[in-house]
Amino acid sequence: MKYKVLAFDIDGTLTDSEKKITPRTKAAIIKAQEQGCIVAIASGRPRPGVKRYADELELKKNGGYILALNGGLLERYSDGRVIRQSVIPKEYYGEIYELAKTNNVNILTYDGDTVVSENLDDKYLETEVRINGLGQKRVENLREYLTYEVPKFLMLGDGDYLAVIEPKVYARLHDRMDVYRSEPFFLEILPKNINKASALEELLSFVGAERDELMAFGDGYNDISMLEFAGMGVAMGNAHSEVKEHADIIAPGNDEDGIADILERYVLNK
Repeated sequence: MKYKVLAFDIDGTLTDSEKKITPRTKAAIIKAQEQGCIVAIASGRPRPGVKRYADELELKKNGGYILALNGGLLERYSDGRVIRQSVIPKEYYGEIYELAKTNNVNILTYDGDTVVSENLDDKYLETEVRINGLGQKRVENLREYLTYEVPKFLMLGDGDYLAVIEPKVYARLHDRMDVYRSEPFFLEILPKNINKASALEELLSFVGAERDELMAFGDGYNDISMLEFAGMGVAMGNAHSEVKEHADIIAPGNDEDGIADILERYVLNK
């Protein structure tokens, strides 16, 4: 078997436009695991937003892994063993908070499985809560509330406005943290050099596999690192055009069973 590890982004890749895994795609991924492939779900979502798909794809039974928070958390799903976990140093929280205030954008982070923010009346925050199955908690002062370490911050806002804010935040923080938009309305601030590729590199070392034995599927800008790193990087047909330039092959779209098509051609019964 050429490909031993299969990595899948969730939104726009593993799931269709209704945020569901199609029956054909689900069957193909489960069959790949039955044939000995190790499956990793690699997403920018926090752990609770990954868990439901890990359960649906039977990762616990088949020895799969989850890479949440763009690789900030790498966990063996069968027993919950944490292989890697990264947080933003607390010394930067005040600066991040003031950047959000200065630029008049809402900001959130997490307390376990709960979103924490000063403003819950925000459609973009509601999106984060809904798609990840998270609770939500309003606090009077986020900076004062954060006496613990967090994996990332999200600045929220209209895409056109965040396009203006992003270079300002990047210029201020990029030497110490990673700053990029995972969605037009989500500006992510994460620990430095945390990405899907670095997490997959650590996973390959952990399971004893090589880069050319990794196949990775994605559609977004935060998938570029793993598409370039993988032995075969697969961009979905619905991926951004720039993302496709970093892939080895282009699959049909996420509404056209693109993952199943590639697995049936290159992995299953090979």
